[in-house]
Amino acid sequence: MTVDWGYEESNGPSVWPQFFPQAAGSLQSPVNIETTKATNDTTLKSKPLYWNYSPDICKQIDNNGYGWKVQVYDDGDGSELSGGPLGHKYKLEQFHCHWGCTSTKGSEHTVDGVAYAGELHLVHWNCDKYNSFYEAIDHPDGLAVVGVFLKAGDKCHQELEKIVSHISQVALRNQSAPIANTIDPAALLPEDVTYWTYHGSLTTPPCSECVTWIMFKNPIEVSERQLNAFRSMRMKTPEECSEPHGGPQLVNNYRPPLPLGNRVLRECGAM
Repeated sequence: MTVDWGYEESNGPSVWPQFFPQAAGSLQSPVNIETTKATNDTTLKSKPLYWNYSPDICKQIDNNGYGWKVQVYDDGDGSELSGGPLGHKYKLEQFHCHWGCTSTKGSEHTVDGVAYAGELHLVHWNCDKYNSFYEAIDHPDGLAVVGVFLKAGDKCHQELEKIVSHISQVALRNQSAPIANTIDPAALLPEDVTYWTYHGSLTTPPCSECVTWIMFKNPIEVSERQLNAFRSMRMKTPEECSEPHGGPQLVNNYRPPLPLGNRVLRECGAM
């Protein structure tokens, strides 16, 4: 049975555990990052986080009904994430974003109870041990997700603008568009490489507990216009849309924080 999950009251995060048992697990994400409880782990500095991305593998942007997603092609070849809390090499699979209806909310993780306007996720899979993303998702060390907070400001983010420029082509669910210009995922990361890390889950169904989370402490600044472009997207397909503007806006596509429980939240401070 295919479950049409989403972010509305009838099919949102509060009911996911009814259909996806892992969503009720003890290692779920996102979490509220309590900065005073983070353990400063000096071993993280001894093997710095390393990434290398090829802009040429970002070929298409999709509206999957839950947000926009840039799928990576060529099986992630030309991309690599390693070091830090990771014991293996990980390939980039896709990246996507979560946002709110206003800039006072939208991020999935919060910091000391405070939300950002959005959160970008770069999803990677363990290519040392597994043959594909779908195989990796079934294992505790299968995925690594890099999270970047989006802070609303006056300044447009240049690299993110390349995504914004395609939003009108993927306004409705199931619409896809080729990416005209190369997008460099590395240019979507903050300059400051300090981060928090913990073991958790996917924040969308099936909520598999297979993720090493790497959350950058510092956000990137994006403009209100760029965020409004994301908010202009719709949840319905062209066939479902009787209204000219496409029905309800695709906003508040985030899962609220869940308990950290007994998990250790580590931080890698200034290098």
